[in-house]
Amino acid sequence: MSFRLHWSLGILALGIISSATVTSATTPERNPSSLSAVAGSPAAVWNAVAVAGHRIFLAGPRWTGASGPSLVALDAKGGSHAYPDRRWNGWQRRANAADTFVNINAIRLDGHSRLWVVDTGSPDFGGNPLPGGAKLVRIDLATDRVDRVIRFGPDVALPGSYIDDVRFHGPHAYLTDAGRPGLIVVDLATGRGRRVLDDHPSTIASQDRPIIVEGRRLNGPDGKPLRVNADPLEVTPDGRWLLYGPLSGPWSRVPTALLDDPSISAERLAAAVERWTDLPPTGGTTMAPDGSLYFSDLATDSIRRRAPDGTIDTVVTDHRLH
Repeated sequence: MSFRLHWSLGILALGIISSATVTSATTPERNPSSLSAVAGSPAAVWNAVAVAGHRIFLAGPRWTGASGPSLVALDAKGGSHAYPDRRWNGWQRRANAADTFVNINAIRLDGHSRLWVVDTGSPDFGGNPLPGGAKLVRIDLATDRVDRVIRFGPDVALPGSYIDDVRFHGPHAYLTDAGRPGLIVVDLATGRGRRVLDDHPSTIASQDRPIIVEGRRLNGPDGKPLRVNADPLEVTPDGRWLLYGPLSGPWSRVPTALLDDPSISAERLAAAVERWTDLPPTGGTTMAPDGSLYFSDLATDSIRRRAPDGTIDTVVTDHRLH
């Protein structure tokens, strides 16, 4: 992934989704002040945002070349500091990867005053996770301390894995793997993770769906079109379905009841996957309580909304959304 892909997500969360007064038909021409910057940094590339009360949490991957803490907290006065502390943000090459942030790709609030951090475990784009590096870290917002770490062993974080994002439903967490296509289901009671839908067509980025940013095809380090496998995901408000897809789409859905049951065979789970919707390449998503899916459209520098009936409209278009 790239700086521009992730910057879309940062603007999405800060400028649009956190607002309770979004109007789906808004465009810059009708409302020039509809999008305003909340925070910025010349040293960091933020791709993940979470808002809890008056605090804003921001994180970004190490491989972008960003300097400074991997995870920061902004207070109501605009001050920032490494979060939860300097030690967790102090990883150095050849150092222990188990108890520091190696490469944060996502953060997520769970509704219980806890912030979860997705650490891919690999400091390099396309690299293999370091031993003990791929993990899901939980921070108690009341104490500002890490109170749980779920580590993914080599049977879950495979060579080439890029543990991408997370969503929660009841006693389970679901994560996407954008490197080695598949999903990961975590039993939060035991901390055990297992892979499902490995190399299923719904998790694999298609070669004929290029990612277009600023009118140009986005290429990977090898000069070929960048392919990002299973990446965005959401749980429907009723909790029945997990929605997911490659960054470039299309999206599929699978019943959470089947995902949660480890006795379900791989064949039965694969057969239960359904095509959900076709969306353009997106840098970030969030789902509203009514089932509306808000997503960034990378090609048009827009935030768009897919209504529960499948119709799509534009919330805002702005050149800064890239």
